[in-house]
Amino acid sequence: MDEAVAVTTTVARKRLTLVACILGSIIAFVDMTVVNVALPAIQRDLGGGLTAQQWIVDAYLLTLGSLILVGGSLGDIFGERRVFAFGVGAFGAASALCAAAPNAPLLIAARGVQGIAGALLTPSALAVIVTTFEGEERSAAIGTWTAWSGIAMVIGPLAGGELLAIGSWRWIFLINVPLALATIALILVAVPPREPGGRARVDLVGAALCVLGLGGTAFALIEQRRLGWSNPAIWGTLGGGVILLAAFVLWERRTSDPMLPLRLFRRRNFTVANVETFLVYAGLSTLGFFLTLFLQQLAGYSALHAGLALVPITIVMFLASPYVGRLSGRLGPRFFMAAGPLIAAAALVWLTRTRPDVSYVRDLLPPILIFAVGLSLTVAPLTATVLADASSGEAGIASAVNNAVARVAGLLGIAIVGVAVSGSTDQLNLHGFHMAMLVTALLVGAGGAIGAIGIANPRAEH
Repeated sequence: MDEAVAVTTTVARKRLTLVACILGSIIAFVDMTVVNVALPAIQRDLGGGLTAQQWIVDAYLLTLGSLILVGGSLGDIFGERRVFAFGVGAFGAASALCAAAPNAPLLIAARGVQGIAGALLTPSALAVIVTTFEGEERSAAIGTWTAWSGIAMVIGPLAGGELLAIGSWRWIFLINVPLALATIALILVAVPPREPGGRARVDLVGAALCVLGLGGTAFALIEQRRLGWSNPAIWGTLGGGVILLAAFVLWERRTSDPMLPLRLFRRRNFTVANVETFLVYAGLSTLGFFLTLFLQQLAGYSALHAGLALVPITIVMFLASPYVGRLSGRLGPRFFMAAGPLIAAAALVWLTRTRPDVSYVRDLLPPILIFAVGLSLTVAPLTATVLADASSGEAGIASAVNNAVARVAGLLGIAIVGVAVSGSTDQLNLHGFHMAMLVTALLVGAGGAIGAIGIANPRAEH
């Protein structure tokens, strides 16, 4: 009887642990997309054009993407549970700052603080799952976490639209505060502490080089519209950013405690999966950003209706991702990581035909459903492949590398596509939207081609 009770207690704690990881990740992932539907309202309230809108999104992605490797390292040093809890609490506090921002520059700064907190909680949440579950149970847990995390990135516009319909854009940030408190309570109750991995140093030099390198590059790509390519501030920060990123790689090769362990890239699947992650997530971020702006600014949708338009993606991912996670664990990830992005790319090409007088059922729903199928086939196998060879001591840094690649991809994707989209104007137009969807399709399709060529299925065990 005692053994049965112990087993039941263990199962219950594992479930609550998974719920805590999902809820914590949802808070961070929702804020990557929920802001998109609020951008027109924020612009009306605080001012600024497309440039300010890009910065409100990219300030979060910049600090998140460049510091998430540090967050993974801190999880391995101090324990995933402690870093996870601290990150969730800091995210709730930063969200309150965003809600109180009186102008666009302070909102952008607060979004940067949010990204720092997200860099702590995101890799540690996934690392908690890896250290809690084993074998096929781990694949199923990752699939479930992936489903809810993917759903969060899509349900964000819906939640944001509803909150905007009943109140101010500030509510999209305030709602994070009670969610953060609930997550911390679950962590304290369910997540067991783990002995630190033994590393004693944080790579502060590497972190500084990464932040400054990405920041300089993003500044040049976004601000060139306002200042022009001939301005020394543009080509100077772009050149400086590229040099600092190169210095970051050289530093990581030489330092004894790198935040980016280059040894991980000796594993073929890890390297290929991260290249595919960069391409697919760059496309995913540009889709969410530009499609939401198109629906509101060109097609005349309200914020709520723009969010509702993406609900089918939520439903498909919720139903399919756990099953895909289990199936890819049995059959291998190669087929899924090749077919999924190619299917999603076909849907994006379809969107290049969309007009302002769009019919939802005829013009939007079919490509949205096709994109949802492609994304569902891709995300869980991609995450599982990245973590497949990681030991429990490397789980935090392995997940952090993949998360960093995804967030940096979003940062650079929005900045680079923004250059092609807007030209000399500071507003989205129809030609720009079509160009954004075409470039996005090329990015996502390239990810599928790389997965087909580069991913190797693990050998079956007899």
